[in-house]
Amino acid sequence: MRTVTALWLRNIRGFVRDRVKLITSLVIPFFFLYIFRSIFRTDQVEDPTAFLLAGIIVATVFQTSLSIATSTIDDTVSGYMKEILVSPTSRFQVALGQILSAATVATTQGILILLIGFFTGLSFNHWYTFIYVLLILMLVGLVFSGLGLFLASMVKSSSTFQVVQQAVVLPFTFLSGAYIPLAFLPDVLRVIAYFNPMTYTTAIFRTIMLEKGGLTQAEWVELGLAFELNGFIITPWMSGVIMLTFGALFLSLSTNAFVQADFNKISRNPLARK
Repeated sequence: MRTVTALWLRNIRGFVRDRVKLITSLVIPFFFLYIFRSIFRTDQVEDPTAFLLAGIIVATVFQTSLSIATSTIDDTVSGYMKEILVSPTSRFQVALGQILSAATVATTQGILILLIGFFTGLSFNHWYTFIYVLLILMLVGLVFSGLGLFLASMVKSSSTFQVVQQAVVLPFTFLSGAYIPLAFLPDVLRVIAYFNPMTYTTAIFRTIMLEKGGLTQAEWVELGLAFELNGFIITPWMSGVIMLTFGALFLSLSTNAFVQADFNKISRNPLARK
């Protein structure tokens, strides 16, 4: 476990020292809050600011979790990762250290945005809601850190990853209901959104954060917290199970891909073979 701890501490220090990146990651979410807040202003949503802020927090945690790919590639190119991989430690422990550190950083950013959100009018009716929010943020960080590590293990250059990251982040985020309600999307995009793991992640997190767990199925559907598919209602709690299922899949794929990956082929050269 010393390898896991060492990788975790190294990535956490890198997060703390990069103050520009930290500040930017806290400012941009509130820019989105200002831009998209009016979209959620409907008769069904009592507090559009809190409703959108919940989506922004989970989207930020998702995007930060994927940053594990960048750190893994950079560590490989610099030679740091290769030195670790030739040591007696197992690749599984290295993968675990990368995943845990990315999940920790992502969860921390989500918590910081949440704390700042209290100054915008966000509030909880019950003290234990904050505990539930922390737990779900940790789960989201772990789920999508696995996806980030999987991407890092599959690409062959840092330039390739930049393209892959945008191809994953943009559709996953904007087709999840985090920034734009799914009801506003065309029918084709709404169908695609139902195959998006971030759709169910946003639904369960928003339900917990806004303390909407006691509503009826019709009220959940009206708020966009539940989804009706041919008469079948996917409740927020079912969304939680779906999120965990995707998480188990991502973690399994990522660890297997990392163990079998040939990091000697990873390059910064944009002309490198992909």
